[in-house]
This record gives sequence, structure tokens and C-alpha cells, in this order.
Amino acid sequence: MRVSTRLIFTALLATTGSTFTAMTANAAATQAAPIAYPKTLRQDVVDTQFGVKVADPYRWLENDVREDKAVADWVAEQNKVTNAYLDTLPGRDIFAFRIKALYDYERYGLPYKKGGRYFYTRNNGLQNQSALYVRDSLNGEGRMLLDPNTWSKDGATALASWVPSEDGRYVAYAIQDGGSDWRTVKVLDLATGKETADQLEWIKNSGVEWAKDGSGFYYSRFPEPAPGQKFQATNEHHKIYFHKLGTPQGEDKLIFETPDLPKRGHYGQVSEDGKWLIVTSSEGTDDRYEITLIDLARPEAKPRTLIAGLENNWSYIGNQDTKFLWATNKDAPRLRVVSLDVAEDDPKPVEVVPEDQATLDGASLLGGTLMLSYLVDAKTEVRRYSLDGKKLGTVALPGIGTAGGFGGESDDPETFFSFTSFATPTAIYRYDAATGQATPWAEPKVLFDPAAYEVSQRFYTSKDGTRVPMFVVHKKGLDLSKGAPTLLYGYGGFNISMTPSYSPTRLAWMEQGGVLAVANLRGGGEYGKAWHDAGRLQNKQNVFDDFIAAGEYLIAQGITTKDKLAIQGGSNGGLLVGAVVNQRPDLFAAALPAVGVMDMLRFDRWTAGRYWVDDYGYPNKEADFRKLHAYSPYHNVKTGVSYPAILVTTADTDDRVVPGHSFKYAAAIQAADIGDKPHLIRIETRAGHGSGKPTDKIIEEYADLWAFTAKHTGMTVK
Repeated sequence: MRVSTRLIFTALLATTGSTFTAMTANAAATQAAPIAYPKTLRQDVVDTQFGVKVADPYRWLENDVREDKAVADWVAEQNKVTNAYLDTLPGRDIFAFRIKALYDYERYGLPYKKGGRYFYTRNNGLQNQSALYVRDSLNGEGRMLLDPNTWSKDGATALASWVPSEDGRYVAYAIQDGGSDWRTVKVLDLATGKETADQLEWIKNSGVEWAKDGSGFYYSRFPEPAPGQKFQATNEHHKIYFHKLGTPQGEDKLIFETPDLPKRGHYGQVSEDGKWLIVTSSEGTDDRYEITLIDLARPEAKPRTLIAGLENNWSYIGNQDTKFLWATNKDAPRLRVVSLDVAEDDPKPVEVVPEDQATLDGASLLGGTLMLSYLVDAKTEVRRYSLDGKKLGTVALPGIGTAGGFGGESDDPETFFSFTSFATPTAIYRYDAATGQATPWAEPKVLFDPAAYEVSQRFYTSKDGTRVPMFVVHKKGLDLSKGAPTLLYGYGGFNISMTPSYSPTRLAWMEQGGVLAVANLRGGGEYGKAWHDAGRLQNKQNVFDDFIAAGEYLIAQGITTKDKLAIQGGSNGGLLVGAVVNQRPDLFAAALPAVGVMDMLRFDRWTAGRYWVDDYGYPNKEADFRKLHAYSPYHNVKTGVSYPAILVTTADTDDRVVPGHSFKYAAAIQAADIGDKPHLIRIETRAGHGSGKPTDKIIEEYADLWAFTAKHTGMTVK
């Protein structure tokens, strides 16, 4: 992420500060009357599950906003009320102004080398979407190949992914429109500079894997949904196809399916030698896979189940002829590297790199070297090994933070990696595995001093005695004698690790004297399978306890107070925020649940929701139902208790966590007797779960979020 912003932005902020102050003071004076929330229709809908009567008065809000006028009208009325309140907030314009300035820097994506060419994305600063470029040599002049900023007037159509063919002549690229998870795949011919006639639809949860001869590629897709169900129908019958260039999608060859197991998803990878298609199959979000090998050199050969049972994580690293390298958590909760010789009838894993105290987070085969990325207390450490498992040293990183990348060809020592931290914008480095040298390839030039911020890692004790890490970030020298407005962020699920990363929006919060805290809750992947298991299914309450304990620690340490503590989380983190607000409404001043899973008894009925049973359990199984019902945000809103200020956020095209979750939750908190603080919902249009959101929408959204949070944590926005 990088800047072309001139110093004039600083001057403008200084000269217009008094104007902003006067405007916001006047606006604040007008906000005296209590909020008149839209009246939401309550219906007498009650389900009886395992002898428990479960009321669901706002079920009608589950309907697709594009298909149901009543829901669309409700959304319009909610946004009207929310916008009227946000218009009164001190600091909203200042935050928007500053976030825009902080976004205005040139930033690059990781280069991808094919056919001697270097492909990468670049954003000049305030472009809504990053464009795709290519260089014919490492330091040659880049030329633009695809500019998604020209694809729609509102900037909400994104370049979701792209993969060059082996010879670098073609690029298959996926288009994401309006934030939806559905993708359309097209092909660009670099020889002509034009799109080919190839166009593929109904693609989701898929990569593109080119055949080594460039004749076409493998991909996964779902059947076309029924009319009106594009954004809500459950996704089943995932299949892998081969698309031959120059032919219509209807002629694509079916490669792999499991019709008797419709819930399985399938992802295909072509081995580097081009001889095999490795099919990874799963039924949920947990890292439990079945591996199937398809011999591409023998079309008549039947697919071979190499690893059966959906019991462990098996991630393909690379192969040398019939010896395949895998990262696996079989007999190693924090993962190890093993080899399997597929020439054997019943190959047994042979350990190459044993399990470590740190968690193995990524692996690649590069220049005859194994590059293994580990999480050491949620920070990246990259280690090098020979192919027989001998230690060769580590990669020197620019500091304590998060590194990613290290992809490439097994016989090519050249690769690239990114590095970022909370106050360090993402930089790209070229790494030579033969010499062990890393050199900057694209470093951001930003309009602030990263050295002016302090990053520390704390460890606190959760309710059951578990030691939990948390990052705390703020300006150096910040006066904490009376506690500071603090934003506590958490996720805690799906084996996803919260590692250090830079965000212009978060920096805008810290510039104003705010503290950022990021807790590494159980349910994540920071410490491997055991850490994940400790925060899912019947153990999900541990995640909420960890988050509550993080807030209590920040208060006990004098970093903040109850009146200055805000919490934020998105998706599974939105569920987290909703649950802990119900359980400890006294602990927080403000809450920002985004695109959350709020109805834990019906989440598996829409789109990708069925996959989440790995973390949440099955609502139709009694033991799971009782646990889910006990913490479901929508079903556990208290009454007669004072709640913090709440600003729910979602989007009309979210087809991952459908917006009905947030709609129903917002209706429930507005109807409950939970005090006079605002309980609002902000519903974005032409946006989805988060990916592909244009820069201007991000700026607007976070200006609203931070102004709302500042108002209710006592921050004076300057």
C-alpha cells in the first residue's frame, strides 16, 4: 500500500480545522431529541426445536432486498435514520478527509512470474480498484493490461483474481461485481492485447489452473441457481471442469464430481511438472481434506483417492516426480512437512520437517529449497530447509510483522514476498533463494512517520486461565493517565490468525489519540489445531470469554476505561461482537458488528452458511442447538439493561453472510428496552462481504464508523 499526496493536505487540515470545529459543534447541538427508529413489522413466527419455543418475529427480513419491496423499503428507512444521525457527528468530515489522504499512496501487489514476464497489480492511490500490469523484465517499464476502474460507473466491479498461462501469453481473470462472491472468468491475449471470446459463469470458491501447454485451464463451478435465488440459495454440487480456449463453456469437459456427496467442494491444482491434477475436497471450513489424484498423462486412468476420510489438513507443496511434499496436521497439531511416494500402492507419510513449537502457516518449494513460514506468537518467521529436511537458516525480515508470498518455480531461486505491520505499510521485496538476499522491489512512500507509533504485544489471562496474546498499538508518548479511547478488534474462528497488518483507516483512528488493540482469541489459527478447537463447536464460549477478558485487561492496565472502550469485528467477528454485547453490555461504550452471523439457528440455510457447521455445529442437532441458542446474538438481546451504542454494518449484495442476519438483529435491538444510546444499522449498496469494495466506499464507511465511535468513547476529534 503508497502515496502521492502533497503536503497541501496537511496545510488544508490546519487551515480548515476551525471551520470543521464550528460546523460539528453546531451539528452536535442539533442532536438532542431521541432517535425515532423506523417501525419494523413483528410477525407471530415461533418454531419449536427440541422442546424449546424460539420466536423469530423478523423472519420476513431474511428475504432478498432485490426481490422483496417491503425489505427494500425497510432498508431505505433505516439508512435514512442512520444517515440523519451520522450527519450530526463531530469529526465525520475530518476523518473522511484524513482517511482519504492516508489512502493516497502508490501500492503494489506481489509480482507473479510466468514466461519471463512479471505480472502484478498497482493502485496509484485513490483508485477504487487496483489495475493489472506486466513487465517484460524485472525492472522494466510496466504497462497496464486490465483497468477495472473502467468496468463500472460506481467503481464496484473488481478484478478478483488473475492467473497467467505458463508461457505468459494469456491471463485468465475473474470479475467480481458489486461485492458478490460469484465470479465471471474471462481471458486476455497479450499477443493481441484483446479479450478472447472465452467467458465462464457461475464460478465460486475456485481458482484457475492452467494446463502446462496453455491450451486451457481447470476451474470449479456450481450449477446455475434458480431464478431469484442467486444471492441466497445454498451452494451444492461443486464440480471441476476443463475449459479449452476458444470453445463455449457448454462444451467444457467435466473432470471431477461427487454427485452422491453434494455438499463437498472441490479445488484442483496442476502439479508443476504438469503430470497430475491434485483435487482437494472438503465439506466445511475446517482444514479436513480428502485428496484425489488424476493422472493427466493418462486420460483413461480413473481418479485415485490418495488420502480419504476428511480427517486432516493436507496442503500440497510440490513434487519431484512421484514424491509429493505436503504440509499436514496429521499427528502434528501445529503442522509438519511430510512426503508421500504416489508410486506406492499404499504410500505412508515420511517426515521431512517435524512439528515445531511455532505454527506452520505456509510452505513453498523454491530453487530446490523448502521455504516454511511460521507463526511465532502471531508474528511471521520464515525458515529455509533442504528437501531432506536440513535447516538452512532463516530469512531476514524488515521487522516484527507479517510476511507473505514466497511463491515461484521449484527450480527458480527468484521469488517475492510482502511485509507489513500495524504502522508499516505493505512493501514488496525480491528474494534470491540461492544467495539468501532480500532487496526492496516496491516500497511505499507515505504521509506519516511509522516510527511515531509504538507496537507492543501483551499476554493476558482469560476466564479459564488460558494465556492469550494481544497487540496494542498507539502513538508514542500517548498520555494514558486517564485512559484513552480504545478500539478492541477480534475474530476468533475458522482457524484464521490475526497477524500485524497496516490499515490507513486504523491509522486515522490512532492519529487522533486512539489506541488499537487486536486480540488473538481462541478459535483462530495462531497456535495450531488445538487453539482452533478450543474456540469452536461446544467450546465457542471460550472465544467470547477471551474477548471479554481482553477488554477487562485493557481497563485494569489503565489503557482505557469502560466509557472509552469500543469493540469491532466482522463476519464471525460480527457474531463475536453481538454475543459479548449481550453477555457484558456494561463493559463497552460502543460496538461495531460488521456483516455478522447473528441468527445461529438458521445460518446454514443460505449460500455458504452450510460450510460453517465445522465451527458452529448443526442447528438441527440437539446438543449443538442448545449451545447455539445460548449465545445467538439475535435470540439473546436483553431487555431492561443499558446497552452500549451500536452501529451495525452490512451490504445489500453480501451473499456470504446474507444481510438478513444483520437486518433481524438490528430490528431486535431497536425494539428492545436497552437504553437511550443509538442502535443503528448502516446498509451499503452495491457491496458485499468486503472483498472488491471500492476505495471511496471504504473511506465513507470508516469516516462514519470512527465518528460514531469517537462520539461514544469521548474522543475529541481535532
